[in-house]
Amino acid sequence: MVEGWAPEYGGSVEAFDELEPAEGSVDTTIEGSDWSPVPGRDDGHPLVAFVDGVRRIDARLVLDTDAGPIPGLCGSYGVGAVLWHRAERRAEIVERRVSRLAVLARGRVVEMPSMGPALEYHCEAVPDEDPASLVRHFHGQMRRAEAELADRLAADGVFVVADGPLYEPAATAEQIGFVKSHRVSYLPGDLGGIVARLEPGERTPLFTIKGYERYSWYICLARYPDGHSWSGIARCEAPTGLAGERVVAIADRTAAVLPAVGSEPHLDPRAPQNLVPIAALERDLRHRLGDQGLVLRALRTAIREAAA
Repeated sequence: MVEGWAPEYGGSVEAFDELEPAEGSVDTTIEGSDWSPVPGRDDGHPLVAFVDGVRRIDARLVLDTDAGPIPGLCGSYGVGAVLWHRAERRAEIVERRVSRLAVLARGRVVEMPSMGPALEYHCEAVPDEDPASLVRHFHGQMRRAEAELADRLAADGVFVVADGPLYEPAATAEQIGFVKSHRVSYLPGDLGGIVARLEPGERTPLFTIKGYERYSWYICLARYPDGHSWSGIARCEAPTGLAGERVVAIADRTAAVLPAVGSEPHLDPRAPQNLVPIAALERDLRHRLGDQGLVLRALRTAIREAAA
């Protein structure tokens, strides 16, 4: 069968042997020995926030020095949240922020030319000159901003759904990481079949992976007639600093509530895992990054004039 996601987004299931957990490292006894699908339960939590970020490489840089050229990049990222007031049946985009960052190799930091308040690039450095290090640093700054926003919302009593794996979460924050695609099946072979048996609104029991300080579980958002056995499956994770009964309540909540905001295939190329609030937030943040061509032109002009 054909994968439901559009090809440019990869696949909802992608093999990656390097992530395979070591045998015996997965603890599946958190909720006992009965490994059957668990029906979700909506506990009526009134506020849910969906947190995500988008990023874009605006330009590649080269800094000429007596010791030779130093590579770098300029990039923009946006971070924000959708706050869902469940009782009022309304949602609003809040806390959105755009940051612009220049990253240079070999530990070099320079003052970037000013292009007005909407295009101010802050410069940071990485010690080596591997192009991948530049991108990792840039991506890491966006992930850190996402985590700070998620922690702040969770501290205010909001249940936070952060798109992607959790990034250094506060130990007792009531938030989850929502992972859309799967590079490995973390469950042992004799238990992995439960995922294919999940129906919308159900989840697997909790499990943990040695050395990875998270609780994890799988939920089913939707089933399609022409989908494969893992279509509509997402993995959720929560901090192990939370009490076990709180995590069980959170897992039940995700299984019951998140299918209601799963996207539809005719509207989203990553349906249903790209949740509707996340998709709306991504569109808003990408718009706020500005037109890529205009940003690149402004960068070239400002750097050329500064060097004249």
